Amino acid sequence: MFFQLAWRNIWRNPKRTLILLTAIVIGVWSMIFLGALMRGISDQMVRNGIANLTGHVQIHLRGYRNDPVVENSILQPGKLEEVLAGALPKEAHWTERVRVYAVASNARHSIGVTLVGIDSAREAQVSFIGSAVTQGDYLQPGKGNGILIGQSLAEKFKTELGKKLVLMALDSKGDNASRAFRISGIFRAELEAIEKQFVFVNLDTARQMLKLKGGISEISILLPEKSATEAVVQSLRKQLPVGDSLEVASWLDLLPFVTAVMELYDGFIFIWFLIIFIAMGFGIVNTILMAVFERVREFGLLKALGMKPVWIVRQVLTESFLLLLVGQVLGCIFGLVSVALLARNGIDLSAFAEGLEYAGMSRMIFPVVLVKDVVMANLVVFILGVLVSLYPAVKAARFTPVEALART
Repeated sequence: MFFQLAWRNIWRNPKRTLILLTAIVIGVWSMIFLGALMRGISDQMVRNGIANLTGHVQIHLRGYRNDPVVENSILQPGKLEEVLAGALPKEAHWTERVRVYAVASNARHSIGVTLVGIDSAREAQVSFIGSAVTQGDYLQPGKGNGILIGQSLAEKFKTELGKKLVLMALDSKGDNASRAFRISGIFRAELEAIEKQFVFVNLDTARQMLKLKGGISEISILLPEKSATEAVVQSLRKQLPVGDSLEVASWLDLLPFVTAVMELYDGFIFIWFLIIFIAMGFGIVNTILMAVFERVREFGLLKALGMKPVWIVRQVLTESFLLLLVGQVLGCIFGLVSVALLARNGIDLSAFAEGLEYAGMSRMIFPVVLVKDVVMANLVVFILGVLVSLYPAVKAARFTPVEALART
């Protein structure tokens, strides 16, 4: 009976009801849409960070992350293969790298870069570089003088495929080591900074140049699911050979800026939900209060006929409940449809590429909807909506029959 009466009552004034429903729909839609947009930004930052040579897990010699020099290399990585085979899921991929700071130069220019020696076959399954070459060829085993450079670095050096590039770095004995390479491929990355920072050569070539023998700088692991990262990290830490000063780090440790942004967005999204509701809450209170004052005589008559005050409170809250329910359902539908349509092609922010580079963001943003954001948005609207409706409901229950029937 309460639901039937409430549904009829909210449509006594269709215009007012539609205005309030529109406010609720827009509020829920904006919560879902903005939340998806912010999640898309942070998700893209995580994806870029993991693909740009980070992976989900990395293994280094202790101290390498603070001082990434040749001396802090893992000299006997072979015994780690058994550990990795037992600790990693079947779908996981891993690769060994040599990574050191170097100076790249040609006849006209020189710049500091990060020299990365890679196993080309394994690296293609772990990081972005396997599918990033847009000109020339990917690194081939046996071609020791081939090098991959980024498009931005090629433009800065005014060089092209087949041209010579000289790399200089400190070897394992502390001496200057240099070697000439031929540009075999040019790659593109999501971030221009990556194109300027990294150059790639074959792993064996990097070892020879740096006199590392079989040593490596790091092992990078890509897991089938990001959620498995912590379990794999703990498993590796337990199974690492005793006495080896190795450390295992997850992408959360390796990407502190991205982690901080994700935590910031969590707080900002909740604050945004509250701000939207505060604006919407005034409309809910005002609309329901107006409806209550228009029906004072009706409430007085009901009380005179024996209706208890608590039933009047329940009646008004039921009307609020139905309004909130309809508005939330429509808001969720519009929000999810908007996100789905936008997620097809993403948001192209190439016009702001330089500013985005500074923040580590990609040129393309694809909104991402998290179930917890949708649930939180609806809970905020529903719970607080019912709470703010208590005032008009109690106001209606306090009218005495004599006072109510005397009103005109």
